[in-house]
Amino acid sequence: MAEEKKTIKKEEVKEPEVVEVKGYIETIGRRKTSVARVRMYTKGDKGITVNDKSFDKYFTTKILQEICISPLKRMNCDDKFMVSVKVHGGGVNSQAEAVRHGISRALVEFNEEFRKRLRRAGFLTRDPRQRERKKFGLKRARRAPQWKKR
Repeated sequence: MAEEKKTIKKEEVKEPEVVEVKGYIETIGRRKTSVARVRMYTKGDKGITVNDKSFDKYFTTKILQEICISPLKRMNCDDKFMVSVKVHGGGVNSQAEAVRHGISRALVEFNEEFRKRLRRAGFLTRDPRQRERKKFGLKRARRAPQWKKR
C-alpha cells in the first residue's frame, strides 16, 4: 500500500515548465581587463547609459563615444534600443571597446543576420591581448636596469 502512494505522488508531481520573460537581452563584452555587462531593451526611452550615467558623460572624448556606438550605427539601429551598461576594470579606452563588444553580441542575439556584417567589421572578435606581467630583477616586463661598466 505504501508503495502505491509513492508511485502516485511521483506521478502527481510534475516539474513546471520554466518560461522566462525578461524583456531584455543580456551579454558580456571584454577587452584587456575590462568587463562590460550589457542589457539591451527594445522598449523604453532610447539611449545608452553607462554606469548610470549618459554614455557621452562617461566617455568624454568623441573618439570613445564613436567606438561605443559603432555597432549600432553600423546596423542603423542607433535610435531603436535602450542600452544599459555596467562596466569595470581597465582604462577608458579598454572599457569603450568592451562596451562595443557587448553591444555587438547583443545585436547578434537580437537578429542573427547581423552577425556577418559585425564579424567583418571586427566587432565580434574578443581582443585577447593583455599586459605582460613584470619579471623580478627587471623594471617592467622586459625593461632591464641600465648597465654601467664603471
